[in-house]
Amino acid sequence: MPTPYQHIACCLDASPGSDRALAEAVRLREFGPGRLSLVHATRLPWVSGFAGPAPDPQDVLSADRAWLTERAGQAPGSEVVLLEGVAAPSVCDWAREAGVDLLVAGAHRGLLERVALGSFAGYLTHHAPCAVLLVRPSVAEPAPA
Repeated sequence: MPTPYQHIACCLDASPGSDRALAEAVRLREFGPGRLSLVHATRLPWVSGFAGPAPDPQDVLSADRAWLTERAGQAPGSEVVLLEGVAAPSVCDWAREAGVDLLVAGAHRGLLERVALGSFAGYLTHHAPCAVLLVRPSVAEPAPA
C-alpha cells in the first residue's frame, strides 16, 4: 500500500533522537514515491559574550550546510533545507510554504532543557500545518545474559 505522504520532512539536529527520526523518515519514504527533505534551522549568533566575539554568521551557515549535506548521505535522493532563525516557528513556516504532508522529529529533551529552551516537539505538535510524527530515542536494550 502506498504512503499517503507525498512530501516528508525530517527535522535534524546533532542528537540521537534525530538519528532515529531520520531512520523513520527514510523507512516511511520507502513505501512510495515522493520527496524527502532534511531540515535544520540555524540560530545565528548575534551577540558577543565573555568568550570573545560571536562567530561570523556565514561561517556558521557554511558549517551547518556541510553537516546537513553529510547527513543527507544517509538518505539518498533527499533534499537539504537549511533555515535561519528560531527552529520551531521557522520549520512550521517553511513546511506550510513547501506543502509538507508529514514532519518527523526527535523528541528527546528532558524537563530542565524544555524549561530552559522550550519544547521544539511540543511547538510542532501545536503549530505545524501537517501531521507530525515524534520519535523517541531508543531505550538501551538489556545486555545479553
